[in-house]
Amino acid sequence: MPQLIVRSLEADLVAALKRRAVRNGRSAEAEHRAILREVLAGEREGLSFKALLAAMPDVGEDDELTPPRDLPRHVSG
Repeated sequence: MPQLIVRSLEADLVAALKRRAVRNGRSAEAEHRAILREVLAGEREGLSFKALLAAMPDVGEDDELTPPRDLPRHVSG
C-alpha cells in the first residue's frame, strides 16, 4: 500500500491532529487518513466511468482477454 510522508508541519498543527485523534479514539496516523478520506472523497467520486477507465494503467495486451475459440464441443447425432 502506498505511503505518504508529510514533512515540515507546524508544531501546533501536529498537536491539533493528536488532540483530534484522541477525541475520536484513533491514532494520529489513523486520524490523518480519516481527514484525507473526508476531504478528498468528493474528488474521487467525481470521476466519470470513462475517466476511471482512462486512469487505469496499461498492463498487457487486449488479446489476453479473448477466450480461446478452439474449445472442444459435444455434438450429438
